[in-house]
Amino acid sequence: MSAVSSRLPDFPWDKLEPYKAAAAAHPDGIVDLSVGTPVDPVPEPVRQALAEAADSPGYPTVWGTPTLRDALVSWCERRLGAVSLAHTNVLPVVGSKELVAWLPTQLGLGAGDRVAYPRLAYPTYEVGARLCGAEPVVYDDPVADLDPAGLKLLWLNSPSNPTGRVLAREELVRVVAWAREHGVPVFSDECYLELGWEAEPVSVLHPDVCGGTYEGIVSVHSLSKRSNLAGYRAAFAAGDAAVLGELLKIRKHGGMMTPAPVQAATVAALGDDTHVAEQRARYAARRRALREALLKHGFRIEHSEASLYLWATRDEPCWDSVAHLAELGILVAPGDFYGEAGKRFVRVAFTATDERVEAAVKRLG
Repeated sequence: MSAVSSRLPDFPWDKLEPYKAAAAAHPDGIVDLSVGTPVDPVPEPVRQALAEAADSPGYPTVWGTPTLRDALVSWCERRLGAVSLAHTNVLPVVGSKELVAWLPTQLGLGAGDRVAYPRLAYPTYEVGARLCGAEPVVYDDPVADLDPAGLKLLWLNSPSNPTGRVLAREELVRVVAWAREHGVPVFSDECYLELGWEAEPVSVLHPDVCGGTYEGIVSVHSLSKRSNLAGYRAAFAAGDAAVLGELLKIRKHGGMMTPAPVQAATVAALGDDTHVAEQRARYAARRRALREALLKHGFRIEHSEASLYLWATRDEPCWDSVAHLAELGILVAPGDFYGEAGKRFVRVAFTATDERVEAAVKRLG
């Protein structure tokens, strides 16, 4: 039996371990700005909802409770500007990474099919293609760069991980129109949509982009960053009812169920804007402090107008920058984790605590 793992690239984070050890040796401890995991408390209304739903002895449903679906529809209409959504237009998933990794398989893709994603991108887009035996292809501009023949899935990512770049509304309109013309399904990873700093991200579900119809488009959203729920694995997809209906049938057979307490917590999180505003304020302050410190230290920041990362360079190989910062006790992610085009950049997350961010700023000074 051939190992499926043989199709996959090496797990990138393992390469960072020696630099993590070097950073941890700093007398004042490590400042970990690499993975970008939330460190702030889970909002109280969310924890309360989780606790109240803790007595859940029965199996949850893959599609979620009607209350959850109501919350997903309501949030998409209120926050994304989507119109005329129904329950058939939403689908809860067990964290967005799970969906990204297994989507090509669940869409029935395989050898001879192609999956496209940005040249600088979250590595799991490539992993998803390789898991099902499809061909991963990268692009700078999907309309100009991609041959639609055999293209069975087009990933967009705005705001981008790792660069923080935001696609303009006009660009989204152009790409969606091209994909529809050629019958290419579009999945738009919008997990950082509520974290725009110097630009206002727009969803593909906005009527100005999709023209009021969700045919051929799906947006993907996560509560990990905006609500500090990475540990809950709470996410969802919204858009084309036919595509999501097919995924629902498959996921029912696979038992891909969001736990009932997490469903209740998701309802609470999506219904409360106060904690989102408070968390944005925390991140804004950390972003400002780290950005100024990196610039003074000789780095240049590109894009980074949204998301939880600063895309930084000293115009040197990324691993040289990683090593330099590790000597200061600061751990960052090398840009080549996200594609060859990132080989002279590092991704700096501003998800550390205020105290650790302050420590990093001092070390960079």
